Amino acid sequence: MSVEMNATTSYSSETSKPIIARRRRPEVLAPAGNMTAFKAAVDFGADAVYCSGKMFGMRSAPRNFTLDELHEAAEYAHERGARIYVTCNILPTNPEVEGIREYLGQLDRVGVDAVIVTDIGVMMMARQVAPRLEIHISTQAGVTNYLAAATLRDLGAKRVVLARELALEDVAQIRAHTPDDLDIECFVHGSMCMAFSGRCLISNFLTGRSGNHGECAQPCRWRYSVVEEKRPGQYFPVEETEGGSYVFNSQDMNMLPHIGEVIEAGATSLKIEGRAKSAYYVAAMTNAYKCAVDEYLAWRDERIEAGEQADPKEFTPSSWLLDEPYKVSHRDYCTGFWYHDVPAGQNVDRGGYYRDWIVVGDVLGWRDGRVTFIGRNKIVPGQSIEILQPGVPPMQLTVADDIRDADGMHADAANNPTHVFSLPCEQPVVPGAAMRTRALKPTLKAE
Repeated sequence: MSVEMNATTSYSSETSKPIIARRRRPEVLAPAGNMTAFKAAVDFGADAVYCSGKMFGMRSAPRNFTLDELHEAAEYAHERGARIYVTCNILPTNPEVEGIREYLGQLDRVGVDAVIVTDIGVMMMARQVAPRLEIHISTQAGVTNYLAAATLRDLGAKRVVLARELALEDVAQIRAHTPDDLDIECFVHGSMCMAFSGRCLISNFLTGRSGNHGECAQPCRWRYSVVEEKRPGQYFPVEETEGGSYVFNSQDMNMLPHIGEVIEAGATSLKIEGRAKSAYYVAAMTNAYKCAVDEYLAWRDERIEAGEQADPKEFTPSSWLLDEPYKVSHRDYCTGFWYHDVPAGQNVDRGGYYRDWIVVGDVLGWRDGRVTFIGRNKIVPGQSIEILQPGVPPMQLTVADDIRDADGMHADAANNPTHVFSLPCEQPVVPGAAMRTRALKPTLKAE
């Protein structure tokens, strides 16, 4: 899929590295924990993708990228008009400083566009070691006011990723009191953290695993009970439920229904959380937010051209877009801290994710009225499935009694994961599309 270009691209005469100016429209920023997810993000419309190398990033659960893979990812993104940002956002200890210095130089050489940092020392080092890289200040830095944002810009930051604890009016004030050339990045979707801007020590205390160094055991999601010292072994739930209490279990953020308000508050980059999530999650959420942004901007332009007020509160994305967050693995949703009168939510009576939809196939191609795919889960004749493609509502399809294997032989079902199958489909389908269906028994699974 060709991604719409919204920026002017030129090339450095010294490095032949693309220099992409800030886009004239809000950037949809997608996560990626591996190359499959990275390519899915770009193919499904991401303006930029953030990821991590093997070192100095705050996510160790994803496989993450070698330097060669970062180079490949940068080329893949740049060829399609997208950008790549790499996290270097730990708070380093003394023994890590020289390793970070070497790593920043390596990132500059492999062609990435920006480095995401928390520590001010790392920021100043990046200016010296990798002057061509944009510097983005991580949400871990806890930027909550325009004074801090403007000061970081004066020190060389191109972008600040604001603390997640800010409301719409807070973001608007920061935008109004900072230079236009400073990008404002805000989280709009995904997992929330109970700690201020993610700076948490619970995992360190309970397990010895540093959340800041990407090893968080997520103890905030565990079930907690109370035990009285004279009655060992007798556990009492904090809340009066049979399942105990998940006292720190925050809900996921979902700002898709309010995308216009986020844009008008001044966010120039809309960030989706999820570097540990699947390629399907990345594709679906990137597609949803990119389409929602496009719909809002078109709606706003139409209202302005008609001489009418374009109040973002009056805009509602298409119904299929509002459904998309519920077709990926998710917790209960809330709007985070975006609204003062609507507090961030938590589930104290349960943990885990809802998984109401499952992926049944990855499309390889389409030809002569048949779609070819790699099986993921069982598909049988008569089953209703959806095919998710970039930029359009999902295609509805009832599976005909004509499933064939890779040799063209009839198959009663596509029931062998990783095997190639085909089935009738009148409309063309692009490679990389996701085939999904409702789970027969929707579940709430533990993480």
